[in-house]
Amino acid sequence: MLSQLYHEGLIGSRTTGTIPGRSDDDRNFLRFTVIGSIFLAAVYILTGGSMFASMSIIGLAAVLVVTMFRVDWGLMLFVGVVLLFDESPPRGYGMSIIGREYFLNLKSLPLFKGVPPAVLSPLELHLLFVLLVWFLLILTRKRVFVTKVSGWGTALIFFSWLLISAIIGIAKGGDFLPALWEIRALFYLGVMFFFVPQIIQSKEQVRQLVWVIIAGVSFKLLQGLVRVANLGFSFGRRDELTSHEDPLFFISMFVLMSALYIFRVKGAQRFFLTLTFIPMLMVFLMAQRRATWAALGVSVIAFLMLLEWNQVVKFAKILLPFALAATIYLVVFWNSPSGGIGHGAFLVRSSFSSSREEAGERYYSNLYRKMEDYDLAQTVKRAPVMGIGFGNKYDQPLKLFRIPFPLAAYIPHNEIFWIFVKTGAIGFCLFWVFFYSHVFRAATLFRRIEDPYLKSLCAVIMIAVLGQVIVSFYDLQLTYSRNMVYLGTLMGLYPALERAHRQDTTIPKN
Repeated sequence: MLSQLYHEGLIGSRTTGTIPGRSDDDRNFLRFTVIGSIFLAAVYILTGGSMFASMSIIGLAAVLVVTMFRVDWGLMLFVGVVLLFDESPPRGYGMSIIGREYFLNLKSLPLFKGVPPAVLSPLELHLLFVLLVWFLLILTRKRVFVTKVSGWGTALIFFSWLLISAIIGIAKGGDFLPALWEIRALFYLGVMFFFVPQIIQSKEQVRQLVWVIIAGVSFKLLQGLVRVANLGFSFGRRDELTSHEDPLFFISMFVLMSALYIFRVKGAQRFFLTLTFIPMLMVFLMAQRRATWAALGVSVIAFLMLLEWNQVVKFAKILLPFALAATIYLVVFWNSPSGGIGHGAFLVRSSFSSSREEAGERYYSNLYRKMEDYDLAQTVKRAPVMGIGFGNKYDQPLKLFRIPFPLAAYIPHNEIFWIFVKTGAIGFCLFWVFFYSHVFRAATLFRRIEDPYLKSLCAVIMIAVLGQVIVSFYDLQLTYSRNMVYLGTLMGLYPALERAHRQDTTIPKN
């Protein structure tokens, strides 16, 4: 017996009394440490001392391992990283942003500087790798199958027209790089719309992905809270607190939490969202993104329209204290100047005011957008059916003053009108058909679905589309990578909800 245990390595050596293999483990650990240190040092030197590039290569190694092991985890990791990093940081927080290089072209990094073909971004390489692993799994037939995506026809036509508009624009003398920056985020939306249903197939995977989203959005909340604390819990004479897209993500969390309560879904996700609701609402308001306030109002109305009357009453009781507090606040501080405790009321007033005295510095922001809209309206007349194409500047009969955005002559704030200008009436109609046909399908599923958790997510999917459209009327929201990856992920969850619903209805009830 002892001899058997010895040979199996469960007792010590007869001659040395040590655990067999321990010295080999020590030597292997030492080799790994030395090789790893040399690798890290080489990466740091080759990247010109860029910490982000070094960490990116190390992170890439982790991504390779995770994705090869579980492609669904690889997809969730991709979504989490996109939510975690800062694409367009708010002004004045340059030292506190994280991972902006993840969204930039590779040639902007020291290692690839001066390499013209390096127009891909780390985000795109990351997404392409996950797609490659999935494709290899299909070839090897390992627990992977292609899922039909509802609405694939309208999506394919819309994204094909975007590509045609880019070709038209470049053929008319447009610039390739601006055209690439104009459409790349929209194509992230298309890729996620088709790809997420291929990977997220079960209710458990849906729940895991939602946890990843909650974690990513909560990190942005933490980032906002740190900034608020550093500013002494005031606006600090700044007009931004978070990235422009983060408050829109917060709205999804508000809707999800509300739906979990209304449909009586208990669990860790509801508890965590409840715990973070008040600080998230505070950061949402202090972010000062007026467009997202409009999106929040539309989201509340849309959510109410989804509910039965008794649920409307229940939700109204939840909203009533907040509505009363907001009304009292606006009445008391409506005429307050910018800054201080009445700054929120000032922001609301400035959104409706055309007076320089009442709107303050926001007057120029409002005026700039009105001038942009006029210029876009004039540009549409030049090519109303086909559009001017991507990569071309829109006309400026009213000359706009310079703002710190290199693509300002190509991409206006109103990106709904921008779609009309660049893709013409054809692309504009396809845009609405794509988005609102998806909303219609989700609304139909919402009425049929019985599982309260899946029903809550279905509401989030619908309302996220509406919120994105509302915000895009006022801000640069269709050309932000994070927005489109996030929205594409939510829209891509629809087939998983539909599949889970079919399974629930086919399983016999005892």
